Order: sequence, then structure tokens, then C-alpha cells
Amino acid sequence: MKHFGIATTLFLALALSGCGSSSNSSINGNWTASLTGTQNINFTVTLTQSGTAVTVTNLSFTTSQSCFDTGSTSTGTFNLAGTSGGVTTGTFQMAVQSSSGNSNGANELTLVGTLTNNSITGNWTLNGTGLGCTGSGTFTMTD
Repeated sequence: MKHFGIATTLFLALALSGCGSSSNSSINGNWTASLTGTQNINFTVTLTQSGTAVTVTNLSFTTSQSCFDTGSTSTGTFNLAGTSGGVTTGTFQMAVQSSSGNSNGANELTLVGTLTNNSITGNWTLNGTGLGCTGSGTFTMTD
């Protein structure tokens, strides 16, 4: 009987070990973004999902960036496609708008991508009236 109890405990431990995997059905957390193309832009951000809406906070550019000041606003969306074989996928969009008082014009950075597990990849565009505030390329975000 003692062996049965040990075997049952081991089985439950193995069965539950998959429950804490890094794959999840939301994008909540801290992310690091690397944008490459006509410009190289890096930033960190905190994303919080509620339904398909994503609240974007703690946006901090880690490369020199005059297109956006501290008053910039950000919005986002995430649509979960599903989880199959332990792989979570979905579509992601995020926009960063410069504040109305930005000294380098009115600018907007748009990211459109796909989440696969803990990485979002896609395309970005930067449009604006500020000096040096146009461009496009690809991006990767990791949590």
C-alpha cells in the first residue's frame, strides 16, 4: 500500500508540473521591444489585458527618441487565437501617440504582430511631423 501512495504522489506531481508553464492566455507582464528597420528603437513596457483591450503603462524608450516625450499615450489590443499543443497564439496591436505639447511634432508609432508563446513579432510604422519621426520595419517583443 505504501508503494501505491508513493506512485500516486509522483504521478500527481508530474501531472501538475505542466500547470506552471510559461505559456499563458494573456499578455500581462513586462515586455522588452526591439524595433529594427529604417530606425532602431528599443523600449520596455508593462501590458495588462482585460478582454481584448490592453492597458499600456510604464513605457520607457531605452534608445534616444525625440519623437515621444514623457506625456505620450499608448493603447493596445490583443485577440487570443487559442492554445494548441502548449503554444498560445493571438494577434496584437499597439499604438504610441506623442503628447500634444511634444517639442518634435505630432507622431505615432504603430505595432501590428502575432503572439506565439512568450514572443510577439510583426511590423511597425512611425508616422509624424517631427524631424526624424518616420520609418518602418520589423519588431520583436519578449516578456
